Amino acid sequence: MIDNRDGNVNLPLVAAIVGVATIGGFMFGYDSGVINGTQDGLKSTFGLSDAGLGVTVSALLPGCAVGAFLAGRLADVWGRRRVMIAAALLFILSALASGAAGSALMMILARFAAGVGVGAASVLSPAYISEVTPASMRGRLSSLQQIMIIIGLTGAFLANYFLAYGAGKSTDAFWLGYAAWRWMFWMQVFPASVFFLTLLLIPESPRYLVARGRSEEAIIVLTRLFGASAAAVKALEIRNSLAADHAPRLADLIDRSTRRLRGIVWVGIGLATLVGINVVFYYGAVLWQAVGFSESDSLKINILSGTLSIVACLAAIFLIDRIGRKPLLLIGSIGMALTLSVLTIAFATGNLSDDKLQLAPHVGVLALISANLYVIFFNFSWGPVMWVMLGEMFPNQIRGSGLAVSGAAQWTANFLISVSFPVLAKSIGLPITYGFYAACAFVSIAFVVKMVHETRGTELENMVG
Repeated sequence: MIDNRDGNVNLPLVAAIVGVATIGGFMFGYDSGVINGTQDGLKSTFGLSDAGLGVTVSALLPGCAVGAFLAGRLADVWGRRRVMIAAALLFILSALASGAAGSALMMILARFAAGVGVGAASVLSPAYISEVTPASMRGRLSSLQQIMIIIGLTGAFLANYFLAYGAGKSTDAFWLGYAAWRWMFWMQVFPASVFFLTLLLIPESPRYLVARGRSEEAIIVLTRLFGASAAAVKALEIRNSLAADHAPRLADLIDRSTRRLRGIVWVGIGLATLVGINVVFYYGAVLWQAVGFSESDSLKINILSGTLSIVACLAAIFLIDRIGRKPLLLIGSIGMALTLSVLTIAFATGNLSDDKLQLAPHVGVLALISANLYVIFFNFSWGPVMWVMLGEMFPNQIRGSGLAVSGAAQWTANFLISVSFPVLAKSIGLPITYGFYAACAFVSIAFVVKMVHETRGTELENMVG
């Protein structure tokens, strides 16, 4: 077993690899957030209706589902690093195409392509980190992905703000006579290029190399990471964890004895779909306005939310390899269930008209506190831990395929919530809608207790499914 306490771990190399891989998390966040500052420009340039704008904005999400599924599968064929390189190229090309879009259709296609990159990065960055780091520090290092997602979101908000401020507003001409909203997309080319270039400098995952029969290359990488004495032993352990008669494939997700989907895959799907941060974000800005903040304060609000999220993630990083993944998930589930319940009760006392939420002052403050506590609980638990566990919980033989299915399920659920939320809020009301989300959070408590098994300190070769 490899452990960082034996003194043989090449910590500078591990740190460099993790640093590069987590740029994928930054791109995940940046590409998800950049659209927020461009909506006025999209509407005026392409003459979009509210429905048309909704389709254009949400085109990222189905792309994410496709990207997550393809990346998980292709990672077993092309390798983790090559698929991440392909994702980096997609980030660059989609940013250029989005900024240069001459029609709504071109914008939709460009955002879909960006989503493919986001989906790929979302599943492969934490998986790659888990495959090149010692078990004793794997949780802390994989959790950095969530912080980088938040930093990416915040970076997009800041870049959009300063571009709009420099031009006067997002629809006004800026550098080279192009509207500021176009530059909001083009700015993404810079971090995407850094991601692409640095990926060329890091090694392929040794787990993938062994799975493809390239054991000598795997031993070279393992030697660089953990020292010569541990490399051969680890390569043998990896080889023994894989099927001898075939390379990893999607069919491995089916249990041969029962001919049903393996239980571990259902756990991955549950982790990916039961709770999500977007259920609060939809009316987050409306809540702030309901207690007296103006729409122009949105940047300050985003910065505060980002700061709270980062602090919560840092707490998770400190604890994840000390108390484990399951306790963090359980604390988060309980906290999110309670805060969503408070939001449900608060919404039941008010009304929503033309997106203007009317609440009694003390109820509005309570709802606002609950919403921010929800953000803290999520980023302390499910936010980072979900990605950590999806990257490490599957046995070597099915890691790529398990990630493909779980990642696609996560982004599909995200898309379905995005599409259904406005309809549900208007047809059955906010109390019932948020009551359903609260119920899902309560279900997640039982799910964690009954279905989730602790993976802290367990070598990837010892994962069972």
